[in-house]
Amino acid sequence: MNSLDWAVLIGYFGVMVAIGVWSHKRVDTVSDFFTAGGRMPWWLSGVSHHMSGYSAVMFTGYAGIAFTYGVTSYVTWSFPIAIGIAIGANLFAPRLNRLRSRLKVASLLEYLKDRYDLPTQQALAWSGVLLKIVDVGAKWAAIATLLSVFTGISLNQGILITGVVTGIYCTVGGLWADALTELGQFVIQLLAGVAMLVAVLGELGGFSALWTVWDRPELQGHTAPTAGPYTLTFLLAYLFIKTFEYSGGMWNQAQRYMATPSAREATRSGRLSALLWFVWPLVLFFPMWVAPLLVDPKKPDASDAYALMTEQLLPHGLLGLVVVGFFSHTMAMCSSDANAIAAVFTRDIAPAVSRAARGWSQKAGLLAARWSTIAFLALSMAVATQVDSPTFKDIITVVIKWVAGLMGPIAIPFMLGLLRTFRKSGPTAALVSWAAGLFVFWLTNYGLDGIELQIQIVAPLATSLVLYVLVGLVRPEDTPERDALLARLGGDPEDEGGAALPAQGGARADQPQG
Repeated sequence: MNSLDWAVLIGYFGVMVAIGVWSHKRVDTVSDFFTAGGRMPWWLSGVSHHMSGYSAVMFTGYAGIAFTYGVTSYVTWSFPIAIGIAIGANLFAPRLNRLRSRLKVASLLEYLKDRYDLPTQQALAWSGVLLKIVDVGAKWAAIATLLSVFTGISLNQGILITGVVTGIYCTVGGLWADALTELGQFVIQLLAGVAMLVAVLGELGGFSALWTVWDRPELQGHTAPTAGPYTLTFLLAYLFIKTFEYSGGMWNQAQRYMATPSAREATRSGRLSALLWFVWPLVLFFPMWVAPLLVDPKKPDASDAYALMTEQLLPHGLLGLVVVGFFSHTMAMCSSDANAIAAVFTRDIAPAVSRAARGWSQKAGLLAARWSTIAFLALSMAVATQVDSPTFKDIITVVIKWVAGLMGPIAIPFMLGLLRTFRKSGPTAALVSWAAGLFVFWLTNYGLDGIELQIQIVAPLATSLVLYVLVGLVRPEDTPERDALLARLGGDPEDEGGAALPAQGGARADQPQG
């Protein structure tokens, strides 16, 4: 990078901070901070949902998979995510929106006190927060790894720089700042991704390279839809997992649905995000698929292939823009996660452990939200410095195995608890499925040797799902109150009348908890 590239990067950071400061004017209440007051248009919510779904890991860990296996990286990653989001847009998005519009809550997990009980809510809240600290730590490490390739600064310095800038805008402006910066980041990534695609096609002989390069020896096997450990079984397992994760199981995407004015717009938001997941990764992945024709990676897993190709092919200025594109995805995901975790901490955890928190005013609640955001970012940055330790092994291990494996036990009670089909599954089913899922994660990843990757990632979620249903049938805990709650969350996604219904159960987003 030269001075022009640095100017682009510093200018990007400045714009992100400026958007955060401007968004501060739109944040007057806790509801504004966590759900944009339910005023976010569906198209902005959809772009934000898409951008908050992936990070610089795509340009490191998945770039290595694309370099090694080719088209498999799309078929077994973004394609199942797109399908999962499309399913969730109709099944879960309207119900998640009604958590805010009908139950008047600001945090996703507030409804769990009424749907199950307080211990269940706390178990899911604490375990989800701890998982997210590790997950976001992996994202910081990924972007710092890329930054070190281009600038030579250390991993810890890269983590500090990106974390501080992200902390400023998402702490000041809340979900509005997250969504608006993600819109700007999408535009930047659009320009950067197209620039990289054009540069690669130019190097390979023009537009016709899209279909003429595949018979070259270096790309042998690169058109196979599944390869290596990424088998058809892995694909189906990943689709199963990502349907829950990207429909709200990891919380930050669920906030985008809550932020729209109505259930109908939440569904439209999800459909837009699904469409982007079908199309946009193809543009980003093609340069990675043909990278064996252009670069010789220095790392054994080829996670530096995309960065090396960028340095080799792009002129200064455009190089800086692509580096900014790397930052845009990571900062989008990390800031959205930070906001979701702050919501869970201030609305769900703090009131359960502190009498003073139950009486917070709007001003005190906003202050707590901002400080908890800072605390989460700091903890995840600390974890990022250890992501290559023997405990975590490497970035892609954390993302694929830890997040996919541990998300299920948390997501099953949260997501299926929204559906009337599972009304008989109560607190016992939720806690048993959660605890058993966590145990199976430990067993398949650390207790037993030789377990295949697809089993490691799907077994915890499958265990939780089966037990959640079976325990609900053996020990049904449906009550009139829980049935009434589920009735309020259901209904036709096109129905807009529910937004005006009075709150019943749960804490209001515009009032102190008491």
